[in-house]
Amino acid sequence: MNQLKDWKERLKKGHMLSVICVLLMIVAALGIILYTKQREYRQASENSYNMAFYELVDYVQNVETYLAKSLISSTSEHGAETLTNLWREANLAQSYLARLPIESQELENTEKFLNQVSDYSYSLSRKNIYNENLTEEDLKNLKDLHSYSVELENTLNQLSDDLNTGRFSWGELTKKGTIAFAQQVDNISKESFSNLEENFHEYSGLIYDGAFSEHLTNNEKKGLTGNDIEEEQAKEIAEDFVGKDKIKETSNLGFSENATIPAYDFSITNHSNESINISISKKGGHVVYMNSNRAVNSEVISQEEANNKGKEYLERKGFQNMKETYYLKQEGIVTINYAATQDNVVMYPDLIKVKVALDNGEVLGIETTGYLNNHTQRDVSKIKMTQEEAKKSLNKDLQIGSEGLAVIPTEWQSEILCYEFKGKVEDREFLVYINVENGREEDVLMITNTPNGTLTM
Repeated sequence: MNQLKDWKERLKKGHMLSVICVLLMIVAALGIILYTKQREYRQASENSYNMAFYELVDYVQNVETYLAKSLISSTSEHGAETLTNLWREANLAQSYLARLPIESQELENTEKFLNQVSDYSYSLSRKNIYNENLTEEDLKNLKDLHSYSVELENTLNQLSDDLNTGRFSWGELTKKGTIAFAQQVDNISKESFSNLEENFHEYSGLIYDGAFSEHLTNNEKKGLTGNDIEEEQAKEIAEDFVGKDKIKETSNLGFSENATIPAYDFSITNHSNESINISISKKGGHVVYMNSNRAVNSEVISQEEANNKGKEYLERKGFQNMKETYYLKQEGIVTINYAATQDNVVMYPDLIKVKVALDNGEVLGIETTGYLNNHTQRDVSKIKMTQEEAKKSLNKDLQIGSEGLAVIPTEWQSEILCYEFKGKVEDREFLVYINVENGREEDVLMITNTPNGTLTM
């Protein structure tokens, strides 16, 4: 009997040992599989970063080549072709630069450089297309850009050598997070990056002739005037803006330092226990944003009444000479874009968005980022052609309904003073913008009227 009992015990222990061994084997197998997968993932990432880097090197070499060619082009046709190629190569270089696993001041400067090469070459190519000769200033700026491109090319070639010889890997860089690139590679190419950074510091102030220079090299918020304020001052401004008689409680939400416009954030509860969020800029104490999410269950007032309510509200808050442009209606609330005007010229970059409730006309929100970024007095005197002369540039089938002057923003963060013509071709509405200095057609927008608003495409 005792033998049978001992045999069962040994069998039980043997079974448990077998189970443990199997589990250990499974764990080991899973560990090997996970390690293999991680290694494969790291290798795939390394290959992807290598590909992006070598593509970047190639495109920067092409940028340098086309900049050199642009200096000796003797005809507008060949110049336009060269500058268009330069624009394309700089764009592609930016694309591959963005794929690298690095966030650093050096790469920010490199990105800025490539962006400005792209924008400037495009603007000069348009000159060539219109048979305008490049000025001495244009050629000087191209020469300066070429010098910087050579510096960038040399640095990237040095890094390429370091990468080929295994002196650093992308995996090492990604492990160290967002430390500056020169610090991440420590003793590798430190001198070349130091030189590159210094060169780009010099470059950052480069001003070139043309419509795009100020916006690309100057980060000034033109409408953000005044001195810096403290949080308690911002709180006072926020409460005054909402109306102290409406406030039950105000909570400080902190300081948004990395926002486009650094601001103090607050949450205000009114006597109806509705929450209102509001942001006040540190510089000057301007209202950047205010929003209430009150539910609106009916639509009583018309679009015209809403437009007037929004405009009156802006005037009370100190925003004068604003004109409603386009709007979008959703869930009983209409969001209206208002643009500043100066001497009857519509300033489209200076936009303020206002949310108006359609049940009682109450303003539920305001957003002033465009206005604070761009609002300033412009020189609108540089008009070299009449409105009638500008009409000659229009499609003959456009039936003009209204016309005027407007400053429009461009995709290159610049501004152009134009004649604005609103009209129809067949059943479609269009806005056409003609440059007041040279008669060029700068932009064409199609107006889409929907049940929920007027939009442009």
